[in-house]
Amino acid sequence: MEADEVTIREQNFHSQVREYTICFLLFAVLYILSYFVITRYKRKADEQEDEDAIVNRISLFLSTFTLAVSAGAVLLLPFSIISNEILLSFPQNYYIQWLNGSLIHGLWNLASLFSNLCLFVLMPFAFFFLESEGFAGLKKGIRARILETIVMLILLGLLILGIVWVASALIDNDATSMESLYDLWEFYLPYLYSCISLMGCLLLLLCTPVGLSRMFTVMGQLLVKPTILEDLDEQIYIITLEEETIQRRLNGVSSTMEYNTVELKQELENVKSMKKKLERRKKASAWERNLVYPAVMILLLIETSISVLLVACNILCLLIDETAMPKGSRGPGIGNASLSTFGFVGAALEIILIFYLMVSSVVGFYSLRFFGNFTPRKDDTTMTKIIGNCVSILVLSSALPVMSRTLGITRFDLLGDFGRFNWLGNFYIVLSYNLLFAIMTTLCLIRKFTSAVREELFKALGLDKLHLSNNARDSETTKLSANGHQKTL
Repeated sequence: MEADEVTIREQNFHSQVREYTICFLLFAVLYILSYFVITRYKRKADEQEDEDAIVNRISLFLSTFTLAVSAGAVLLLPFSIISNEILLSFPQNYYIQWLNGSLIHGLWNLASLFSNLCLFVLMPFAFFFLESEGFAGLKKGIRARILETIVMLILLGLLILGIVWVASALIDNDATSMESLYDLWEFYLPYLYSCISLMGCLLLLLCTPVGLSRMFTVMGQLLVKPTILEDLDEQIYIITLEEETIQRRLNGVSSTMEYNTVELKQELENVKSMKKKLERRKKASAWERNLVYPAVMILLLIETSISVLLVACNILCLLIDETAMPKGSRGPGIGNASLSTFGFVGAALEIILIFYLMVSSVVGFYSLRFFGNFTPRKDDTTMTKIIGNCVSILVLSSALPVMSRTLGITRFDLLGDFGRFNWLGNFYIVLSYNLLFAIMTTLCLIRKFTSAVREELFKALGLDKLHLSNNARDSETTKLSANGHQKTL
């Protein structure tokens, strides 16, 4: 009997060591990739080993950790879905015994823990540490900056605690709910993270419909469009003449006219950029122009249509069946039954849609006017802006599994703290979220595909001079039409 207990304990110990090793290896890969991404955009500083360099390096490591956690949160739901299908297809395979329900639950718990840690501790510490200088009267140095940062974190924690107390008193004026706020770990932090998750889902609700319509423009800029009724040689000749003219004007401007020099340099860069695009279109092969571009556009349209249809079906399920609610539903467990009607094909479609929604939400986030200044630039992004981008992506990625389950994109149950959010059990919030997503996405797509018709109507009625159409972003890509040499079909 004792030998059996020892054997069971040894098996449990080895399984835990194996799970922690797998989690560490996965996170190490994400951390390395995140480090290369951040260093690609981070502004290059001097290689001096001074105080600011050490502070920047510490903030860089914390930002890299946060971005790796964000990537893990994005991969969490797709990894769980594909693991469930693999366990169903190969239940007795020896080589996938490491892939089990315990590992999946552990990943969800670690993602929730690290998301809280980055959002409430590491990122505020990195920001305050980067902006700190040390209290007056103390000796300047790393210790003084760390002391100031810790004091600022304590004050920020007290401020947030007071805000949550006031919000709890206004929303739910109950003695038990007020007393539960004293429980910092079991109630306060999950309650606060639930509020942050709701804000993240609302931000996704705002960004994703905009990103879904913006994706067509972005892919149109990345791919080579078909040349219909266009003479690329003539356009390249005209843009070359314009480049030479600006270069001669730039050489003739005196050094005292700094303002005109800056304007001419900016105009020259824009002309060179347009010339490169035209040369790329000319060098592109026929199949790339006439096959890849239409295929990608049709694929984007299909994915967007499927997303809207799934949300519409989920709205009907919410009105008919109570089990469609994202909270409270408990499935058969990982590896016991397929959560998709079409099996492995349906699971693959769900994973594609989840990644598509995440990419669209990021594109929509940077397309909004309010967050336009957050857009990172290669080798020219300050550390403060990198911290802001990491926090924004962390909020979006942490809310992605919740949004995917709330919209009915997948039926995979939210595990860990992700399924304990209070607002997920509110029928009216979930139904309103689905309705708003479907309506906003449809309106954004209609506005996108009818923009050309509206432009022509405004021109025909003579209203184009009133700037009633707000297509500033799209108009930047068609500046060559002002010369009258770029024809439109």
